[in-house]
Amino acid sequence: MTINLDELTPPHIVAELDKYIIGQAKAKKAVAVALRNRTRRLKLSEDIREEIAPKNILMIGPTGVGKTEIARRLAKLSGAPFLKVEATKYTEVGYVGRDVESMIRDLMAVGYSMVKSEMQDTLRAQAEKNTEEILLDLLLPGSNKKKGKHKKTVRQLLIANKAEAEEEKEPAQADNTQEIAEENSSENEGDMHETREKFRKMLRDGKFEDKMVEVSIQQSGMPSFEIFAGGSSMEDLENAMSNISSMLMGAGKHKRKTTSVKEAREAIMDDQLDRLVDHDKITAEAKERVEQMGIIFIDEIDKVASKNERSSGVDVSREGVQRDILPIVEGSKVNTKFGVVDTRHILFIAAGAFSISKPSDLIPEFQGRFPLRVELESLHAEDFKRILLEPKNALTKQYKALLETEGVTVIFTDDAIDRMSNLAAEVNAGMENIGARRLHTIMEMLLEDISFNASGMSGKTVEIDRSYVDERLKDIVQNQDLSRYIL
Repeated sequence: MTINLDELTPPHIVAELDKYIIGQAKAKKAVAVALRNRTRRLKLSEDIREEIAPKNILMIGPTGVGKTEIARRLAKLSGAPFLKVEATKYTEVGYVGRDVESMIRDLMAVGYSMVKSEMQDTLRAQAEKNTEEILLDLLLPGSNKKKGKHKKTVRQLLIANKAEAEEEKEPAQADNTQEIAEENSSENEGDMHETREKFRKMLRDGKFEDKMVEVSIQQSGMPSFEIFAGGSSMEDLENAMSNISSMLMGAGKHKRKTTSVKEAREAIMDDQLDRLVDHDKITAEAKERVEQMGIIFIDEIDKVASKNERSSGVDVSREGVQRDILPIVEGSKVNTKFGVVDTRHILFIAAGAFSISKPSDLIPEFQGRFPLRVELESLHAEDFKRILLEPKNALTKQYKALLETEGVTVIFTDDAIDRMSNLAAEVNAGMENIGARRLHTIMEMLLEDISFNASGMSGKTVEIDRSYVDERLKDIVQNQDLSRYIL
């Protein structure tokens, strides 16, 4: 849940991150200050605001210590458009693969979806009202005619037959005929209105959910030609060709289909929400939010660092990717299907384990674009213990909740938690250090039999203690050759 930006002071940001991420105080402090500076900048006058660029951050630390989670939680906390990408998916211009500018187009798409969802939430009450009226029209055709329109129709019929009526009857009798017709019309309208209200109550009570109706839904909107806005990869080309095909097949036209009222309500609701929102306003707001508050997290940045002065083979485009990222991080204008996006004030957070390469292996210009460097510490047994117990989404809480759906109650004793924490630290120290992800493997191996047989254990309580942990994991941990493949 997002919080008012004025309330997001650095201590508050760190406190919120502490709910999900154990340790890494330096990294939390750095991102908290970076986020707060963004809100401070928005309060400045326009002339100085444009001169203040975000201080991009380079996170250095082994895998599984919380680099990605810090960035993801930060974006959720601030409600900012956030995109996580892997540096390895991009190639230098001229090679097959995605160009680095596509990350800005993807971020703009995220921002558009975010703003559209927010605007639709404010219009949901009106959309629900419209949806109900449309469903009543489908269930009771002709019941929603306007009274004035109905009277006009009756009057037109009477005028058409006026000459005939005057020949056969006195003028007074003709007037009487008109009055009787209008009275009958009013009675019919009253009966129809009463019937419609009865149907409305039944619809709200869910009595028509399985009734089949024929609905007319507008197909996907106007196609976009992102390939003409700077895309140069095969993926962009495929998307553009798909959009052209959808246009030729009739995108934007209405399609009729027969479905249940329950499914029709969802389809009509989506259609009404899409009709009610102002798409131009959404685009303008999304563009402003992306340019001023957008965050891009570039993971695996160490994989595009060149260890040697001259690269060849599979490494040929590594430095090229770094060079292509430079202008985007420094500030450039990127064409998207939503318009031109200025990247000057987008916050970039790069992260990498740098287990093989070093930050100094990045080209100097790239290092200069990320002036803030934060080193994340490796996790130890005490950290693993806290990870198992303290976060709001702690692993022990997750597995307890999963097994409770089968009626099985799982209790973890303190000595079991200590033992699992020590085992995770030992395995990480003896083999590859994969951080907190080691706990996922240990928990799965520990609860494998219980999870497999849970459907037949309803109502039972299982206590996980130290002896149970040793019984399930001790042999695997001691056998280093086997643990390489399992843990």
